[in-house]
Amino acid sequence: MPVDKDIYRVGITGSYGGLNLGDEAILQSIIAQLRKDLPKVEVTVFSRDAEDTKRRHGVERAVPVRKLSRAEVLPEVERLDLLILGGGGILYDADARTYLREVQLAREKHVPVFVYAIGAGPLTHAAAQAAVREALAGAEIVTVREKSAHRTLEEAGVHRDIVVTADPALLLKPEPLPRGILKAEGLDSSRRLIGMSVREPGVAAPDLDAEVYHALLANAADFMVDRWNADVVFVPMERSVLDTQHSHAVIAKMLRAQRATVLKGEYTSGQILSWLGKFDFALGMRLHFLIFAAIQGTPFAALPYAGKVSGFLEALGVPAPPLQLVNAGRLIAYLDDSWDRRRSMRTRIAESLPALQERARETHRLLLGLLTGEKTQSDAHAKAA
Repeated sequence: MPVDKDIYRVGITGSYGGLNLGDEAILQSIIAQLRKDLPKVEVTVFSRDAEDTKRRHGVERAVPVRKLSRAEVLPEVERLDLLILGGGGILYDADARTYLREVQLAREKHVPVFVYAIGAGPLTHAAAQAAVREALAGAEIVTVREKSAHRTLEEAGVHRDIVVTADPALLLKPEPLPRGILKAEGLDSSRRLIGMSVREPGVAAPDLDAEVYHALLANAADFMVDRWNADVVFVPMERSVLDTQHSHAVIAKMLRAQRATVLKGEYTSGQILSWLGKFDFALGMRLHFLIFAAIQGTPFAALPYAGKVSGFLEALGVPAPPLQLVNAGRLIAYLDDSWDRRRSMRTRIAESLPALQERARETHRLLLGLLTGEKTQSDAHAKAA
């Protein structure tokens, strides 16, 4: 690729379109870094909801990728200087081939592909594994956000250089919340606030039993209300009703339901990050809820339903019990211990987070080297990985 270019045309494809605030945080971070370091860049996002993406991120182009045929998408891919696949956990059995369509088109038109800090798994179906092997074999550089994703790809037969970096959302900046937001959400500022995050069972978490974790979280919420004199605030990370429904399902099982609420306002990813800074403690299932807690230095406990969550906790050096081995008593003991150790957890997060954020920046440095043709230390690292 040329070093000197008037404008770089970069496409980004992944799970974008306003459905999940964690994914939007990833996209926001990728775009911010591109705009910071390139003199002029035209960003095209292949999105489930093109209008939401244009409005939310102010990109030059957004393609309603799920509404268009292969032939209709092809010209949008062909005009690019580089296609980014990712980030986010998009390579799993049910949907991997859907997310890889634009990668296949890029290969046909000799457009370079950069795989950007993706997650992977579950990935056990033969057809999905074959699609992933073929697509990633032709990518210029492949980066993943955690070691478990590297292992998953290797087990699927991807045998090539893979660089382990970190989730781009680690670089997100908080955005201001409206004045008087606690009152607007019906919260009492004189009491402690505990943030909670749930997720729905689905194709990315096929082994999750809703009845089991609803009961676990309800019992845990009652414990935190009584033990710490706290109000519990459920934070929906999905735009769809599922996070809200599952939050209310947990509250319905609580004995102290009057001390729990679900955030009602519509917030950006950066504003949700700001919300995490208002909590004294957090208990969560969703990866980006936990990432946001870490960025804000908020002590947290996690229920790691998937390898991506366990991988993040491992990178931070924070212990967590496997969800399938947790019962009500163990979870309360874990919460009690985590609360007692919350000051040391803040210290651990403060010590571990900068290295993770530097790994997140490494992804962008690798991309810049590929896009501009300039050699960097990152290029050498990629070849040696």
